Amino acid sequence: MGLLTRSAYESPIPRPEYPRPDLVRKDWLNLNGEWEFAFDDKSRGVRERWCEPERGDFPLRIQVPFAYQAPASGIGDPSFHDIVWYRRLVRLPASWRGQRILLHFGAVNYAARVWLNGRLAAEHIGGYTPFYVDVTDTLGSNVEWVTIVVQAVFPSRAQDFPRGKQRWTLRPKAGFHTPTTGIWQTVWMEPVPPMAHVHRVRLRTEPGGQRLHVRIMVGGSSGTDEARVTGEVEVRYEGRVVGVASGTVGITEMQTEIRFQPEDVHLWSPEEPHLYQLTYRLFCNGEQVDVAEGYTGLRWVSVEKGRICLNGKPYYMKLVLDQGYWSEGLLTAPSDEALKADIEWAKRFGFNGCIKYQKAEDPRFFYWADRLGYLVWSGMANAHRFSRSAIDLLLKEWQEIVLFRDTNHPCIVAWVPISESFGFDKLTSDSKQVDRQIALTDLLRVFDPTRLVVSNDGWDHSRSDVLSIHDYDDAATLARRYQTLEGILAHKPEGHDLFVLRGRYMGQPVVVSRYGGICAEGEELARQYRALTEALFSSPVVQGICYAQLTDVEDETTGLLTYDRRPKVDSEQIKVVNDAKPSRS
Repeated sequence: MGLLTRSAYESPIPRPEYPRPDLVRKDWLNLNGEWEFAFDDKSRGVRERWCEPERGDFPLRIQVPFAYQAPASGIGDPSFHDIVWYRRLVRLPASWRGQRILLHFGAVNYAARVWLNGRLAAEHIGGYTPFYVDVTDTLGSNVEWVTIVVQAVFPSRAQDFPRGKQRWTLRPKAGFHTPTTGIWQTVWMEPVPPMAHVHRVRLRTEPGGQRLHVRIMVGGSSGTDEARVTGEVEVRYEGRVVGVASGTVGITEMQTEIRFQPEDVHLWSPEEPHLYQLTYRLFCNGEQVDVAEGYTGLRWVSVEKGRICLNGKPYYMKLVLDQGYWSEGLLTAPSDEALKADIEWAKRFGFNGCIKYQKAEDPRFFYWADRLGYLVWSGMANAHRFSRSAIDLLLKEWQEIVLFRDTNHPCIVAWVPISESFGFDKLTSDSKQVDRQIALTDLLRVFDPTRLVVSNDGWDHSRSDVLSIHDYDDAATLARRYQTLEGILAHKPEGHDLFVLRGRYMGQPVVVSRYGGICAEGEELARQYRALTEALFSSPVVQGICYAQLTDVEDETTGLLTYDRRPKVDSEQIKVVNDAKPSRS
């Protein structure tokens, strides 16, 4: 079967919005939409050279970025296929000649190989992190047509790699969901200058908000004897320039600092999500060679005297669990508007943030959380079995997420490396598992000392900044248990200890990070929600809560919204409860 035609290349595409909101260039090409597709259940593709143009049979068509299991993909097949292949013919714009061309993949679950015109260009392991291919390095600078072939491998039944809530059985399994195989975030291209381009940016706000640290990582051949590369950062608030800084690029990066006048400091919070616009410019021997746009919010999160603080003031977190699944797209939101709408629904219910559970979410979600004012405890998919390789894979993805992809989003106030001991089934008896959990927590804190780290959300904590507890008991029990710290520390959530071997309580703030789980609708849902939430609000100890959950997901029917986002209760009935002032606020 032949390659996709030019008309398919020009057809309307899903998820057309720019996929990397904190580093934006004007010139780019979205490759979502129809691709040729094939299952490879007998693992014939590599042997038969499906990677070469016109080789192999690609009998199906799939709508990228949706996985084949998702109805929005146009296939909607829930059965297991561990190896899948994609093919797409792309014509590069003539205006891109002479520039370096980068091919980006937002996420491919779980292992990917990419060929360009039959040449192997990249291999990547990790189902939740982005990667890119330098097309120019592979094919040269004068290529016009590129055949992109992608092989994706997702071991459907394996449990020793990060897969989160994706089930490993063909039959439905309570509490686990349909897997997402292969490409599930946007595929796109961009041209960048050959000499120097802004590759990555890391931003950090100092407490007080008057200083913004900027680290620009530069790609290309900058820093050579023939070229002096400098950089500039311009910061604007509501269109007015409030800060400019510049510096010289070394071999790979430039670091600088913006100092704001007190009157130009507008702190970010859920109540007032002030954002600043940033422009990054690079110059080669004085001539501008690259420009990119970004944004930031000035805020800092801390624990002071046992209290969770936002911008130096105690802040009560009223969160909701959000698994990030959609009936049409599974892990992939059907539209950018759908990501925004979930946050708007949560705020309509009176929540000021969410916990993202067993998933590293699409960066566009964090963009809308930044814009709308919405706190996020950001998680990652865990393995289901403990092994050294599973920990190595988890750490690899966390390093990319924390150091680079998501670090610039002010909405993210906490990292959650493990939830409910997923993949760590013997934390109370196996010192090796405890050591790995402690090492992972400590490494995240080294990667990012500006955010909280919740070592194991729910129970079995080690060196956690927060004592987070999952507790689905009734309202009377919750009211009694959380009246005293002694009662809390005596609790064993679902039979688990609050701390692992060698762990102990050291004054951390207490957050009931999971409660509820109500299977009801209408007045009954509102009544139970009020009783449970008021019981926790009455605690003089608890400093935050997280209700489970925002939406139904497949067989889980405990959402405030159905799986297709219809409300099961009047939002005002929930909001009036959430708007009340907790005892510990």
